[in-house]
Amino acid sequence: MNLNKIYSDLLRTIGFSGNEIQQNWNDLEKAYSKKSRHYHNLTHLEEMIASFEIYSNQLQNPNEILFAIFYHDFVYSASKKDNELKSAEYALKVLGEKSNLNTQLLFDAICATQHHAHNTNEDINWLIDFDLKILAKDWEDYKNYFEQIRKEYRIYPDFLYKPGRAKALKHFLEYEFIFQTNEFRNLYEDQARRNIEKEISLLESKK
Repeated sequence: MNLNKIYSDLLRTIGFSGNEIQQNWNDLEKAYSKKSRHYHNLTHLEEMIASFEIYSNQLQNPNEILFAIFYHDFVYSASKKDNELKSAEYALKVLGEKSNLNTQLLFDAICATQHHAHNTNEDINWLIDFDLKILAKDWEDYKNYFEQIRKEYRIYPDFLYKPGRAKALKHFLEYEFIFQTNEFRNLYEDQARRNIEKEISLLESKK
């Protein structure tokens, strides 16, 4: 997948010119390629965009959602709790007055990737599901994912990380559904719950 081309085509479509596009891409690539990013990196964007490309015909505002995918983890620090807000603010700063994109939708979509709760806007529900699809991978891929997350949180010792991670995972299980669209529920809900339950058991068995 050529992320640069997908990004450039999107920005060209919404009114950016060549030099601006290249500079913005350089900034984006640099942010997602930091050494501290073991999961929230360009590969994560590729996987989300792969889902986006399959389901884009379900979206009312595909350009906004694609732009949101590119910027939803632009600001990412494991020790901060306002990454999504900062990312949303940065996305609007990049957009400026360049296009007629729905900036409120864009802002709300990026912020929604913090808690992954059901949204009244169906486009945002699709974005949430694209972000969470990793939870329903086969066990080896899922295991690789949570090991990458652990590396991102390596500043925290196990006695802090493990109960914190387990608590976050239990929140997903407390929801009636992890996934927000019927399509993803039918395809991925059961596998995601099995993976999460298995990870929780690992976290709690090695205290």
